[in-house]
Amino acid sequence: MEELITAIPTGITAFTATNLDDLVILSLWFSQINHNFRSRHIVIGQFLGFSVLVIASLPGFFGGLILPDHWIGLLGLAPIAIGLSSWLNQNSDNSEEENDEFIQAENSPFSSFLSPQTYSVAAITVANGSDNVSIYVPLFANSNLFRLLIILCIFFLLVGVWCYASYKLISQKSIANILNRYGSNLVPFVLVGLGVFIILESEALHPLALVASCLCLMGIVKKYKPTAEAEEN
Repeated sequence: MEELITAIPTGITAFTATNLDDLVILSLWFSQINHNFRSRHIVIGQFLGFSVLVIASLPGFFGGLILPDHWIGLLGLAPIAIGLSSWLNQNSDNSEEENDEFIQAENSPFSSFLSPQTYSVAAITVANGSDNVSIYVPLFANSNLFRLLIILCIFFLLVGVWCYASYKLISQKSIANILNRYGSNLVPFVLVGLGVFIILESEALHPLALVASCLCLMGIVKKYKPTAEAEEN
């Protein structure tokens, strides 16, 4: 009983401390559900990404070793790449033909698990999770099996609460109008800024190396765009 009493506030505190920024990111995602995303992509992607973070933290419970923090920080390249792709290719994302194909694909029962939208959300959740891993590893290491299971149950319950709270947040007219009007243009900058912050905070790359990496990613994204359009034609 004592384990239960201590595990619940510990789990709530640890989750809240490491996921406050996800409320803003999820709200931005939900503001795009009438464009490239559906709410199911966001929810499933968030659960997938958080599951990866939990799995990456479990070696702390088993007393094993994990990747160095600066290696985890390299995951910040994921939101940078997604943000640059969204920014450079935004003119081609709203064609009527693409929207019809997207709606047809939604009829597939497994489309939400296989769609790039879901994995984009999951990738950003993982990339933004270096602080999660750094906190969860010692937390898990100091827990027995019963306490660990309680904490994990609380974590995944709160992921659902976070998704619901973010969705309700954009239901407020003033917030929804701002996000719907400027969200499509704001998301790429938020993602790139998030990736840069993750990399610099973890010291995964020197600032000059980060700039060079961003330029390379821009070149790759711009090169991919005409190639993809040529294949469609």
